[in-house]
Order: sequence, then structure tokens, then C-alpha cells
Amino acid sequence: MLYGIEEDIRGKPPDERRQIRQERAKPLLLALQDWLAATKTRLSTKSDLAKAIRYALTRWAALTRYADDGRLQIDNNAAERSIRPLALGRKNYLFAGSDSGGERAAIIYSLIETAKLNNVDPEAYLRDVIARIADHPMNRITELLPWQWSPAAPLAKAA
Repeated sequence: MLYGIEEDIRGKPPDERRQIRQERAKPLLLALQDWLAATKTRLSTKSDLAKAIRYALTRWAALTRYADDGRLQIDNNAAERSIRPLALGRKNYLFAGSDSGGERAAIIYSLIETAKLNNVDPEAYLRDVIARIADHPMNRITELLPWQWSPAAPLAKAA
């Protein structure tokens, strides 16, 4: 139900999202909180379910914060998806050759994912930046960051 509400309000301004969440999601969240509290009293304190309920109730404010702020998402799935390739390749990074090799790989992965987040083709971005960086003024290096980057003008062909 909560994700259905989120689907209905996707793309709406934050103030409107907050208002709808307050009207529709907040009552569901309060009912869930009441159910968790009531159920916890009927369980053995050592049961796995009781532990899970205590965990949720202890973190209730953080769990439900999104309902009070229209700028927040209901979950962090977008962030999880963006770091998934890093998690999948973690074992491969053991063979980077050295700590500095691992650090370089992390930098490249960060640039690639940041380019994707800014709707920039990572391959075109890296190709252009690597070709330009040696001659680029150090005091203007921020121009080459993915969110500010624009491709270099192609060189005119000699006739």
C-alpha cells in the first residue's frame, strides 16, 4: 500500500507529496506501529520476530521520516542500484595489484557512476577528459567534473 501511494505521487512537487503522505501513508504507518507494539507483547522476548519488531520500533523515527518530508524517497533503492556493480566486483578488487591500484579503480568507478547520474555517457566523458586533462588549466579543473563537463569542440579538419 505504501509503495502504491508513492507510485501515485511520483513526479509531484515536494509539498504535494508531503501532504498526500500525511493524509494517506501516515495513518497506515501509525496502524503498523500500533500492531507492532501489540504483537511484541505477545511474543517471547528471545524470538526472532520479537527482535525484528524491537529493531523496527527502535528506529521508527528514521523509518517513517520520509512521510514528513516530500523531498525524501521511501527507500534508498536508487543508491543501492548505483553501487551494485561495485559490490558485485568486490572480490575482483582484491587483485588490483596494490592499495594505490585499488584507489585508482575506486576513483574511476566513482567517475563512471557520477557521469551516469548526470546523464553523461561515461565512455565519451572519460575519452574526452583523458585527452584534455594534460593541457587543462589546474585552476579550472572543476570544469571537467561530470556535472559541469561539456565535450571539447572537435578540431577542424585540414582541407
